[in-house]
Amino acid sequence: MRATQATLTGGPAILADRVTAALGQPARLGIAFSGGVDSSVLLALAARALGPARTLAILGVSPSLASDERAAAHAVSASIGAPLVELETREGDVAAYRANGPDRCFHCKDELFTRISDEVADRYQLTAIAYGENADDAQRPDRPGAKAATNHRVLRPLAEAGLDKADVRTVARALGLASAEKPAAPCLASRIPHFEEVTPEKLRQIDTAESAIRALGFADVRVRHHGEIARLELPVTDLPLAVAAEVRGRLLDAVRRAGFRFVSLDLAGIQSGAFTLPLVGHA
Repeated sequence: MRATQATLTGGPAILADRVTAALGQPARLGIAFSGGVDSSVLLALAARALGPARTLAILGVSPSLASDERAAAHAVSASIGAPLVELETREGDVAAYRANGPDRCFHCKDELFTRISDEVADRYQLTAIAYGENADDAQRPDRPGAKAATNHRVLRPLAEAGLDKADVRTVARALGLASAEKPAAPCLASRIPHFEEVTPEKLRQIDTAESAIRALGFADVRVRHHGEIARLELPVTDLPLAVAAEVRGRLLDAVRRAGFRFVSLDLAGIQSGAFTLPLVGHA
């Protein structure tokens, strides 16, 4: 059964109604879509409220998008029943993006929303654009992409309706979305330390290594790029498996094949915002 046909009751229904109210009634809505749980819930609720014919998922494609994430986004939009279009973005042409300061995400989102305005909005007769910022994201200081959304007048219905990440996952489960338990998947450029240049080659190495690690059975992973060194972040519960005799060698080979010389395992586990938060005053 598609998410647009799921029956919502109780808490999920109340949350969904709040998002629907925040959406309003645009004649045709485009949603900046990644396939993650936030944008998936937003797309599903928009398609329920407006109908699939008035809803369009827009997937920005560039070297910073992991190949696995691209395929997953298509699968989720198909399960929702909403059309999806791919849009090539060229943030790599922007010097400030390549310079990789703490504001890198601003330049990436600015490029995405500019391309949507210039290349998609008129073609598909979109009257509004939205993206999947939730209420937790809105409180974080390491989300400069939010400024780009404000500059381009992009709607953020989840945050406006007050849904935090736990609320979003509650609605996703009630809708039966495959992304309901999906780990966060920041863009590949987030694996490169700030002020070290973002290049297509580094992004390719990271994508290749992370895809190979997931193929070994690790659902959540970050490969931090430190030149010849790959620093692996895994959930703390996965650390024993990573060093087990039957896995460690395959893990090492997989990352070396991606072009790294040395492979380290970070004992702190997955660390969201580890590169950016210390630079914006929050350790």
